[in-house]
Amino acid sequence: MPATILIVDDEKHTREGLQLALEDTYDVYLASNADQAFNLLDSQPFDVVLTDLRMSGKSGMKVIDEALSQSHKPVCIMMTAYGNVETAVEAMKRGAFDFLTKPVNLERLEILIKRALNSKQIKSENKVLRQRLDHKFGFKGIIGNSAALQAVINRVQLVAPSRATVLLEGETGTGKELIAQSIHQNSNRSRKPFLAVNCAALPASLLESELFGHEKGAFTGAVAKRIGRFEAVQGGTLFLDEIGEIDASTQIKLLRFLETKTFERVGSIKSISVDVRLVCATNRDLKAHVDKGDFREDLYYRLNVVSIILPPLRERKEDIILLLDHFLRFYAKENGVKIPQVDSGALKVLEGYRWPGNIRELRNFAENTVVLHRGGTITEYNLDHRFFEGNSAVTLNPGRVQNLSMKENEKHLLRQALVKAKGNRTKAAQLMGISRRTLHRKLLQWPELDFIGKTEMG
Repeated sequence: MPATILIVDDEKHTREGLQLALEDTYDVYLASNADQAFNLLDSQPFDVVLTDLRMSGKSGMKVIDEALSQSHKPVCIMMTAYGNVETAVEAMKRGAFDFLTKPVNLERLEILIKRALNSKQIKSENKVLRQRLDHKFGFKGIIGNSAALQAVINRVQLVAPSRATVLLEGETGTGKELIAQSIHQNSNRSRKPFLAVNCAALPASLLESELFGHEKGAFTGAVAKRIGRFEAVQGGTLFLDEIGEIDASTQIKLLRFLETKTFERVGSIKSISVDVRLVCATNRDLKAHVDKGDFREDLYYRLNVVSIILPPLRERKEDIILLLDHFLRFYAKENGVKIPQVDSGALKVLEGYRWPGNIRELRNFAENTVVLHRGGTITEYNLDHRFFEGNSAVTLNPGRVQNLSMKENEKHLLRQALVKAKGNRTKAAQLMGISRRTLHRKLLQWPELDFIGKTEMG
């Protein structure tokens, strides 16, 4: 669909000349004065408004004001005589995209319109992206109804608007980076950058340069000046994951930044001042490392202005099914397949599992399930034996199957044997008191059991 352009000019030959030049590419509408323009702006949305400055009646400035008051804001371009350039500049300050001097150069006009439409598209895409970010990293993007998670969200709501440094503590895979981004997205820095650095992923010799930058020749291989993450995220939020891994030298520079909001690039003595909010995370007991002398006590207290402890998944069991449903839907859409169904027996096993890898392990399990069981139904027989080991929700005893038929009972007992043998067919046959050949024959009868121990899910 071609872009729509409204041309506003009280000179008939100018209006019609511009229309003739543009109508092969765009849908062009004409107005001979501001009042006509107002009526057209009220009746439909326009992509571009091209208006003369000086007209009989209301001026082009009023047209721009009216156009920019619309919910669907067009890009405005002012046309003016040479003697009115200062007024045109004033129009730009009030929201106009650019201006042209009369007589209008048609080649420049077409270039300017293309630029204006490109600018409008970029703004629209940025608005959509921002809305997606607000949804993903706002509180609605955090999945779960458990009391443990709600306590975390309540704390995030309190700390996000502040300038306080935050320390996120919790096991690996509990969603610390998601919470860090939620803190940023719900702060007054949300329109500024958010950058994440995994301190454990970089050797100590590079981490200092990565964070604070370096000057040319500061060390071997420093062939040019480099801007560090602190400078790059000016006005925004810097998330330092695995903060417990940083060495003594970087700890000192980080402490100085927290105290003075200044730092020096590696190889420089010039102090640089930045406005950056720091959110850190660790899966270690930092206080214990302070007591052992591995981590500076003064830095620990500077980082730990506000502490948020993220609960492991085993402490928020009521969220497991919600998270599983979310990830199954996500990966099914990503892979273009139907969403697998998980029956009540499998759900009971998954709820009772301890999930040592937390949300990361659950997400991996969901993706694996989508890929291997495209739109099928997952039963407990499809689950790997690891989901049953030490699982309080599963009681593998005759009482569990006493109301089943003989065939179903045998299937459950075979399942128990395979789980107890961790998928080892020979051991499972011995536990059942049957030969391996007989066990193999029964697995042909129930192929879903043959999955146990052969494929790790998650």
